[in-house]
Amino acid sequence: MTKTRNIESVVELQGDLANKHKAYKPGEENSSETLHIQIAEDFETLQKNGYVIIEGLLSSSELQSVRQATGPLLDKPGRNSFEGVKTQRVYNVLEQTRVIDSLAVHPRITGLLSRLFQPNYLLSQAQIINILPGEAAQPLHFDDGFYPVPRPRKPFGAATVWAIDEFTEDNGATVLIPESHLLGQEIVTDRSKTIPAIMPAGSVVFFLGTTWHGGGGNQSDSSRLAVTCQYCEPWLRPQENFFLELSQETLKSIPEHLLSMVGYSIHPPFMGMVNGMHPKRTLKNRTQT
Repeated sequence: MTKTRNIESVVELQGDLANKHKAYKPGEENSSETLHIQIAEDFETLQKNGYVIIEGLLSSSELQSVRQATGPLLDKPGRNSFEGVKTQRVYNVLEQTRVIDSLAVHPRITGLLSRLFQPNYLLSQAQIINILPGEAAQPLHFDDGFYPVPRPRKPFGAATVWAIDEFTEDNGATVLIPESHLLGQEIVTDRSKTIPAIMPAGSVVFFLGTTWHGGGGNQSDSSRLAVTCQYCEPWLRPQENFFLELSQETLKSIPEHLLSMVGYSIHPPFMGMVNGMHPKRTLKNRTQT
């Protein structure tokens, strides 16, 4: 028999009233002191500049695994000049490969997300991006601009761009404008203040959804492969509709934290519920944790 809960104050609505499942609760309680220090330093740089570059997170064998898994997925180049007419993009990545799961939930990344957003933040989208030789520079933009709230404001989203190939000034390294996350409503088109995210393969640039940036032009003879993941507050609509994209088979195999990120979680008190219950109740044949 279900026990009735007595709600006497709106303060109690900050709790999960659909908590009828042992939901995954991410945290850093088992992380090392070194990791805590690294994340704190990363966050300080992020808050100051609007972005932070973290080097050496992926080994050569991990990079090779990503290249081998993503190579067959790359198809004909882009559909418009913003996404790149000479840029290959792979959408619905999580349904096609498990190779980027560990990137999406890397502890150096989730540590920053936990400081930026409310609990049960969401994955907004994930893509594989391969910039081919001859691609022009992408127009400058900021990623959470589709949320119609005037700037300056706190970021509603954040993004990572993982360098699977080395990022150089010539091969299309992402460019960013330091401290542009603090700007107001002005539209930025001047690229003279941009700085390329030059970094070795295996590194990542993490930037706020309010930071002006863009893909660089590829003037080299080689392509530039990257993986990008974008995240958002748990009360916002993500860019990808993971509920329609991801099969039950995929949902059985992805990590618990990633499962929470694609929407199988609750933002208190009820956001994300299914038939009044935690959405994980809808999953079939998944080990309950």
